[in-house]
Amino acid sequence: MTFRGRSGWGWVASRLAAQKRASRLPLLLSLICLTLCIILSKGSAKQASAAAAAPTVDKACPGLSSGPLAQARLVRLPDGLVLRTPSTQINQREVADEIGQALERLRPQLRRNAFFVLEQLAKRRLLLSEARRWAAAHNPSVKEADEGSLIREYLQTLAERASVSDEEARAFYSRNKELVGGAPFERVRDDLKRYLLGEKQQAAVEAHVAGLAERAAAEVDAIWAKQQCRSAMDNPVDKARRSGKPTLVDFGATGCKPCDMMTPILAALRKKYEGRLNVVFVHVRQEEILAARHGIHTIPTQVLFDKGGKEAFRHEGFLPQVEVEAQLAQMGLRP
Repeated sequence: MTFRGRSGWGWVASRLAAQKRASRLPLLLSLICLTLCIILSKGSAKQASAAAAAPTVDKACPGLSSGPLAQARLVRLPDGLVLRTPSTQINQREVADEIGQALERLRPQLRRNAFFVLEQLAKRRLLLSEARRWAAAHNPSVKEADEGSLIREYLQTLAERASVSDEEARAFYSRNKELVGGAPFERVRDDLKRYLLGEKQQAAVEAHVAGLAERAAAEVDAIWAKQQCRSAMDNPVDKARRSGKPTLVDFGATGCKPCDMMTPILAALRKKYEGRLNVVFVHVRQEEILAARHGIHTIPTQVLFDKGGKEAFRHEGFLPQVEVEAQLAQMGLRP
């Protein structure tokens, strides 16, 4: 006998098939969602891997960074964006606005050194972000302080970790007795410890700032950075550093007595090491930004770079020729 209509076996079979298909639908949707999640996670992992493999600013253009963004990764960012971290972004307009607010006489220098401007903006924002997290966790009383005070308080906690032992002070005294006029160690111990502590604290802060980009996973637009590299490196110091020869740079100014005392020494060194040593003088009142890029706080300051362009020695104040040549000899450069 053949059954027809909704009461027949055909209808029952179709309903059972429909129910079976319906029972499979949630499983199918789950499998689709899982597949999409895997694809998206692979895409994110691939992007993260690509960012980690991208060259750093310092690797692509040695000397461009003054420290804070040296380890930032160079990637292609959306148009107009020059820096990106998970918590902040900086675009070209912000950099241009910062230059526009500077003293008029400094603007041409800043336009040639726009990467330096970006670093100052990034350094403040990234330090402020770290300082706020630190305050929230350790010192809520300063959380509402103005931004500058909060950053200073935060950096002070880093500096306070430094210490100087009597042994370190004595070792420094043994190497530099002439600096204290031969005075007994006990008489100058406290002064030496204060001096060495200041040096250590400064070094601790500088090391922390130098690690900002890496801690913040900072990325800089590769095309913009390449343009800035060409612009910023077009100066006597960086041209000399890239020459393949050692370079001595004296940062000073005319009218400064110890600076003027360096003038005949520089002339003598140019003649004595002609063809083997670059000797460069930078007038800091005419090249303020170039001096700032190299961290000059006192004049005269002598900076010696090896043939690879890396800083090998730095000294603040007048430096006799014999001491300059002693440093050159340590680099294998003799008369």
